[in-house]
Amino acid sequence: MRRTLTLASLILLSACSSKAREESTVVTDSTTTTNNTTNVMTVPALPMTPETAMTKDIIETAASAGTFNTLARALTAAGLVETLKGPGPFTVLAPTDEAFAKIPAKDLDALLADKNKLAAVLKYHVISGNVPSSQVTTMSEAETLEGSKATIKVVDGKVVINGTSTVTGADVKASNGVIHVINTVLMPPK
Repeated sequence: MRRTLTLASLILLSACSSKAREESTVVTDSTTTTNNTTNVMTVPALPMTPETAMTKDIIETAASAGTFNTLARALTAAGLVETLKGPGPFTVLAPTDEAFAKIPAKDLDALLADKNKLAAVLKYHVISGNVPSSQVTTMSEAETLEGSKATIKVVDGKVVINGTSTVTGADVKASNGVIHVINTVLMPPK
């Protein structure tokens, strides 16, 4: 039986509930060496059930988190849901509802109304291929589906994208890729 997914089923699984965060595990085996210092990326892993692991696609996995409602709405408005349900693999930098709330309401409404601009912003959150946190920490940039590159740095043990968005959850596996939760919406360079 096929269900229609709402925007909450969006692509980015974010910070689940505060209780889930408290009970989450920490990824500490991913290290990178930069400027002769070793940084350890420590981000909470999101809860995974045997049902979720590798059986649900990125959209279904994000929808089950319940914290990606705005992302789901945006993916639907941009016509990208079916793309992210495709075979991939994809790596999605998924902004939470809280990340979208940082955008002034007037600006967010304008973005949601402009399908082309919205699609470009959302594609800027997707990297082709399956890029786990262990690989992310060794990268300085990644090319997005939008066509522009996003910068990646490990700062004080945390992965920071474009100097503004921190990865708050990593390595959420889906049947067609992986989701890394971020706390700020990324905007492609102009």
